Amino acid sequence: MKNIIKSAAIVLSIAALPSTAVNAQVKSASTDKNDKSEIQATHYNNLQVNGLKIFYREAGPKNAPVLLLLHGYPTSSHMYRNLIPVLSKKYHVIAPDLPGFGFSDAPDHLKFEYTFDNLANTMQGFIDQLGLKRFALYVFDYGAPTGYRLALANPEKITGIISQNGNAYEEGLSTGWNPIQKYWKDPSQANRDSLKDFVSKESTWFQYHQGASDPSLIAPETYTLDQYFLDRPGNIEIQLDLLKDYRTNVALYPKFQAYFRDKKPMTLAVWGNQDPYFLPAGAEAYKRDNPNATVKFYKTGHFALETHCNEIGADILAFLSKLPK
Repeated sequence: MKNIIKSAAIVLSIAALPSTAVNAQVKSASTDKNDKSEIQATHYNNLQVNGLKIFYREAGPKNAPVLLLLHGYPTSSHMYRNLIPVLSKKYHVIAPDLPGFGFSDAPDHLKFEYTFDNLANTMQGFIDQLGLKRFALYVFDYGAPTGYRLALANPEKITGIISQNGNAYEEGLSTGWNPIQKYWKDPSQANRDSLKDFVSKESTWFQYHQGASDPSLIAPETYTLDQYFLDRPGNIEIQLDLLKDYRTNVALYPKFQAYFRDKKPMTLAVWGNQDPYFLPAGAEAYKRDNPNATVKFYKTGHFALETHCNEIGADILAFLSKLPK
């Protein structure tokens, strides 16, 4: 009986709380719901660009500064699955899949010209359709030459650049590029065929694991999903076309570097320093042309986000906070 009386007294005391206290609690709960530090939901969308379906991930407040994430080979916007929740608390994050990759359309290489100029043209249509007026660029691997073409064409739109193992200097190319450079010099069928192993599951596994500081952090769905798309009928020819055209990126390095010197965009190079393809020298070179470039190394491989997402995310947030709106 005493317990019943005690419970009733507690209920009555709560009911008798001043309305101001109750309102304060409600207001606090309401504020928490709108708190920008909360994790934002990621939305999965498609957009028709120049006759192609372009898949993209989008998260964060629509009125926040925009960050465009461009992936590399052999992956897709899936590589940003852990980074997007970190950045979208304060930024409007958009991550498309390039044509031929991920969930975007991958027309036959005889029907679509797989060149980096064409990838950039498609991404230009993408940002135009979304009406992006100002944004920071995050570029990785193939995303670098694609994104830097966008920067050359839209210098007024770029608020800053984050390059994660995104090369723009010849000294950044390792000896792993030797067989590909041989194909550039002699685009024979024999040299083309010799590169087919580059899209094998063994090669994809190698790109994820070589140099990784802790391979147990690499989720198996990453390289498994990438390989699923690489194994689609006709995709090997798409990738060989892009490997052949990569020579045009090296030819454009002087123009990219001139852009860095002329525009001096705020730049953060976050680099896995044990990358088997893009050497630390390629990261350091950014500082040669741009006094506004900062370089940070992480003891890991090509896919640095797989092992160092939290550290890289924190460094990116600190960098983004200093950019013009």
